[in-house]
Amino acid sequence: MVEASRQQGKLIVFSAPSGTGKSTIAKMVLERLPNIKFSVSATTRKKRAGEQEAVSYYFLEKEDFEEKVRSGGFIEHEFFFGNHYGTLLDKTVEIIDAGTHMLLDLDVKGALNLKRLFPDNSLLLFLKPPSIEVLEERLKGRESEDEESLKVRLERARLELEYADRFDEVVVNDNLDKAVDTVTALISKFISNT
Repeated sequence: MVEASRQQGKLIVFSAPSGTGKSTIAKMVLERLPNIKFSVSATTRKKRAGEQEAVSYYFLEKEDFEEKVRSGGFIEHEFFFGNHYGTLLDKTVEIIDAGTHMLLDLDVKGALNLKRLFPDNSLLLFLKPPSIEVLEERLKGRESEDEESLKVRLERARLELEYADRFDEVVVNDNLDKAVDTVTALISKFISNT
């Protein structure tokens, strides 16, 4: 467990089912609160043209990533599309110690683990759709989901929604501007309470 002090940075975590508007809200909040940086994840995938180390990702070899998993070097990690992704514990501690505030986009389990590690430095925000029906319509509106992937996303959304009451704050995204205003106010209050 990491001790909080007045000089330390804060961690703001967004979790939400796919299709809730999390990326849009995060982008708008970061524009309003320029003193907050977006978290840089580690990955085993190969660097693409234009990507920079420690800006786009921390690029790790598969063996190095797996060793960090074994030694507890990640707050959370996942494997998908043939590559590992995760949030490095040591980089997060460095950011907090430097007094930098950071926004992280984590799944519900990763968010709860971060809260366990940084109880005094973290604010967990769960973004909810107005309803599962609205979420389904939003996902269909993307026109990027076949019936099977839509079904999987909705099942995952139902599971994620069961965790909402374990978060510090729950914000329903039934109106984007209102949701951004609410989230910005919650973050500003959290950061100012030092």
